Amino acid sequence: MVTLRQLRYFETLSRTRHFGMAAQQCAVTQPALSMQVKELEQELGVRLVERRGNSVSLTSAGQEIAARAETILHHVRDLSEFARQQRGVLTGALRLGIIPSVAPYVLPSLLTRVEASYPSLDLLVRETQTDTLLDELVRGDLDAVMLALPVAHPQLEATALFDDRFLVAVQAKAAPSWSSGNLHARMVRERLLLLEEGHCLRDQALQFCKIANVQSRKALGAASLTTIMQMVAAGHGITLLPELCAAAEVDRQRVALIQFPDNPPMRTIGLAWRKTSSRKDDFTALGQIVRGLQPGVDGGRRTPAAMETRDAKA
Repeated sequence: MVTLRQLRYFETLSRTRHFGMAAQQCAVTQPALSMQVKELEQELGVRLVERRGNSVSLTSAGQEIAARAETILHHVRDLSEFARQQRGVLTGALRLGIIPSVAPYVLPSLLTRVEASYPSLDLLVRETQTDTLLDELVRGDLDAVMLALPVAHPQLEATALFDDRFLVAVQAKAAPSWSSGNLHARMVRERLLLLEEGHCLRDQALQFCKIANVQSRKALGAASLTTIMQMVAAGHGITLLPELCAAAEVDRQRVALIQFPDNPPMRTIGLAWRKTSSRKDDFTALGQIVRGLQPGVDGGRRTPAAMETRDAKA
């Protein structure tokens, strides 16, 4: 009889196309995974993969069965979620993904509130970049993700949590030469310090500054906001900093924060999940907790005017 374990191992192998990576994701040894895949082939009576050492390719039958296995695993996951929901809101395990430019500034307060208000909830957190989080959410490896909206995926829906305005961070000694009236014109002449490729915060900053390809060569990429703020403090450039991050990242004696005078650029942080998930009550409750926090913001955090749940759109 075909087992869920066999389907899960094979579905993981079909995604990774590598026995070692699939075994690591399934938290088993490579021989154990390989044996389960072979038993699945024997049970179904068809060859599913062509083995080339550690790497594999799917046969035509393997491609179809992998797609069906993914559907079956989604239904089983939804069944488990439904049963869990009957035990009450925010109970059991909830796998939450968060982007790096939000996680350090929201998680401490969020975990404290969850432990106090929902002691039966086991909140499992994964911090990584947006594209990876969305892939894992759609695949079912995560239950929800906290990220910058909008989210463009037909299988997902999202709700806004709060608005986070951007500030211009400059070296404190250089601050007197800046005026709020000519911020944009001044910024495009400066070296812009941004997170490395793949971070949505980088894309948002470049979009606002309208930096062309030639000009963007002046931009330097870093792996963390902490690195960027140290470089700003040393006079190596400027950056656009979300106000959510300011209290934790800014040394006020070395870095000055300049506000935009009118219509400041901002990002909207929201929570996204699969439309088919049966845990919407959990996500609603989690969103209410986040909206009630004051996660290290210097007064610039705003609740969006439109708080309704909506389909994720571009």
